[in-house]
Amino acid sequence: MYLTIDKSKCMGHGRCYAEVPSLLSDDDEGFVAEGGTTFEVPGDLHDDAVTAVHACPELAIALVPERTQ
Repeated sequence: MYLTIDKSKCMGHGRCYAEVPSLLSDDDEGFVAEGGTTFEVPGDLHDDAVTAVHACPELAIALVPERTQ
């Protein structure tokens, strides 16, 4: 599975990286540093990826079966 983050939807709430520091981090402006990327989620972090998806109030994060970029 892959986690994809739509940078255009991210408003910098910070809930994703606060909830799941195992997968996500913040940049100098408080936005998710991985914004605009799609990356493979290690199998043991699948539950963390689901948590990140649910933590985003802007629906900027999605778990997808294949790379979209």
